[in-house]
Amino acid sequence: MRSILPWLLIPCLLAGCSAGRRYHADDNVIGPYTPVVEAGGFLHVSGQIALKPGTTELVSGGVAAQVRQAMENIKALLAKAGADMDDIVQCTVYLRSMDDFAQMNQVYGSYFAPGRAPARTTVAVARLPRDAAVEVAALAHK
Repeated sequence: MRSILPWLLIPCLLAGCSAGRRYHADDNVIGPYTPVVEAGGFLHVSGQIALKPGTTELVSGGVAAQVRQAMENIKALLAKAGADMDDIVQCTVYLRSMDDFAQMNQVYGSYFAPGRAPARTTVAVARLPRDAAVEVAALAHK
């Protein structure tokens, strides 16, 4: 009987096994997660809320300010991993209220060149960490 081990390894090799992963840690996270995990040429950026850099405090100023800070946090994490906003291929935006969609959209859109915005999913959720109004996760390709 032939071994199935080689067939079991193929998905792992294609997805970039743990040996091919790089964890971009940050001491300021508010939970047991890694802000950026690099695997298979992709940077998986954990959802970012509008925390002021180096703190666990949300920025003040409403939804637009929170979206701006969340995007700035993503931008900073990507830079640490050797990428930039142009490398983002997909985002997921979590809003506490769809009433904030227009404000979010205006600020979010300012981070991408016209015609070069990544694929995006936006969903309303019941609650976010720290009672934030918005959280943004991203997937970038180096």
